[in-house]
Amino acid sequence: MSTEQTPTTTSDDTGPRPRRLTYAAALAALEGLALVAGGVWLLVLGVAGEPDDRGQAVTGGVTLIVLALLPLLAARGLLARRSWSRGPAVITQLMALPVAYNMLRSDGVAIPAGIALALVSITALFLLLNPETTQALGIRGPGNTNA
Repeated sequence: MSTEQTPTTTSDDTGPRPRRLTYAAALAALEGLALVAGGVWLLVLGVAGEPDDRGQAVTGGVTLIVLALLPLLAARGLLARRSWSRGPAVITQLMALPVAYNMLRSDGVAIPAGIALALVSITALFLLLNPETTQALGIRGPGNTNA
């Protein structure tokens, strides 16, 4: 038997998960699933369809599926109240904003998709940076060393 204690988690796991944290995790998971769907669609077009460049379609599909891992892992970490998960979730939202901007500047069906992506990203950033979420994840601000 060891006399060492097991380390405790840094987040406050005692109470129920705040709704804002759950909503942020859901939005991150939604973005990850959308990336997977887009990647699978590109792969199907590349293999079965008539793309302009088959190799580019397959590479784009695989890239989207791999990129989906970041928001999906972040969503899982947010649901489990892991403090490390906020960083990847925030990075995902910051990466989505320029994509939404480019979609808004395009023509056709990309404009409504750009509006939806911008709304999801801004909402998720608001939820992730909220003090209630920060506290639930056990993240302390600079200079706050009290436990």
